[in-house]
Amino acid sequence: MADDSRTPEQRLKDLGIELPPAPGVAGDYLPWIITGNLLMTSGQLPWINGELKFKGKIGAELNLDQGYQAFRLSALNAIAQLRSALGTLDRVKQIVRLEGTFGCAPGFMEHPKVLNGASHIVNEVFGPRGKHTRMVQANNEMALDCATLVVLIAEIAA
Repeated sequence: MADDSRTPEQRLKDLGIELPPAPGVAGDYLPWIITGNLLMTSGQLPWINGELKFKGKIGAELNLDQGYQAFRLSALNAIAQLRSALGTLDRVKQIVRLEGTFGCAPGFMEHPKVLNGASHIVNEVFGPRGKHTRMVQANNEMALDCATLVVLIAEIAA
């Protein structure tokens, strides 16, 4: 399939997506680290230009679609961290794992659907290299009242 041969950088261009600058950290930690052939990001929030675009709990202040969009934005920030670490996304051999955490209102049960916001954009950008394992966690409180947080673990080429 022709689509499968496109690089992540080509896919971004074809999707019309310009990644945001990789966000800075909010504490005493690194935004990413490479060990061996793995690149791991710290948790990425739904930042745009230094401001949280999505705040509050999904299922209360935010609906399912807003949760999906918040996870998508958090994932785009995580992808920006990958590019910051590697210089180009084309060095990513495989997205191994996507981990998502979100602020959840009591009774909200659509965890897989909101995390699809992150999974879908990762799969769109990386194609076959984007197929990943994942984990979702719901918290009753989130740092900075952010709605979502995404961590990516990627296998990388030397």
